[in-house]
Amino acid sequence: MNLRDLRYLVALAEHKHFGKAADASFVSQPTLSTQIKKLEDELEVALVERTPRKILLTDVGREIATRARGVLHQIDEIRAIARRTKDPEAGTLRLGIFPTLAPYLLPHVVPGLRERFPRLELLLIEEKTEVLLERLREGRLDAAVLALPLHDDQLHAEFLFDEPFLLAVPAEHALAKRKSLTIDDLANESLLLLEDGHCLRDQALDVCQLAGANERDGFRATSLETLRQMVAANVGITLLPMLSVRPPVVQSDAIHLLSFRGDPPSRRIALVWRKSSAAVPFLEHFSQTMKKLSSGLLPKHKS
Repeated sequence: MNLRDLRYLVALAEHKHFGKAADASFVSQPTLSTQIKKLEDELEVALVERTPRKILLTDVGREIATRARGVLHQIDEIRAIARRTKDPEAGTLRLGIFPTLAPYLLPHVVPGLRERFPRLELLLIEEKTEVLLERLREGRLDAAVLALPLHDDQLHAEFLFDEPFLLAVPAEHALAKRKSLTIDDLANESLLLLEDGHCLRDQALDVCQLAGANERDGFRATSLETLRQMVAANVGITLLPMLSVRPPVVQSDAIHLLSFRGDPPSRRIALVWRKSSAAVPFLEHFSQTMKKLSSGLLPKHKS
């Protein structure tokens, strides 16, 4: 048994297809298939259930693949320790970020990160929060930009900033005549929200519950841009994070944006990593750089 064969098994578990797993492993399909068969012969158990249409791992195959993923993660950690001992700011950082923040934060901070860490290869992965958390726990990500709160004792969250919400209404809506509003002004309003799986949906629902507002029935958007277009089309109103309306994002004349007076509803953003990570000293430094780069993007208010 060797690490190469374990990587092939993990790739097969992830892709459930010999061809795709081979492509991901940069080998030919016959090579990967042969090595998986050798691993089965060595362990004297069937790891893969081969069907005409798809590949399924057996129960023992799934368990071994899970343990193999952990072993490979530990090997990567050992290599990361060695690299960062020689040069703490070199190597690769696999950074996750969720879709309702990624396109609005990254253009502002990535140039500064590249300037500050010129020897760092920054790999950015955009996925929903639950996917990022799973990959973070499994060691497939080094860190992730996520919204708080998180409830996981294995993870450390370093606060970056609070991002206020704005209310987006059609230009002809009754609320569009106001310059600002309070959370109580949302009472009995119906808001357009994202589909399940987006952390912004949960955050907006919290605001709705606090304000006595409701979700608009019959519609759930797949993206923040869909919500924006629905407001412009006079379908309804919604909450938008402040970074999503900052330049270079182009605003529609059909949308009127309202800020909240006092302590506005907001979401708390943090850089999150495993407490056991070998890169903790570097990630602490990296998080402080991200915090400085984002500090001028948003107004200061109570945390």
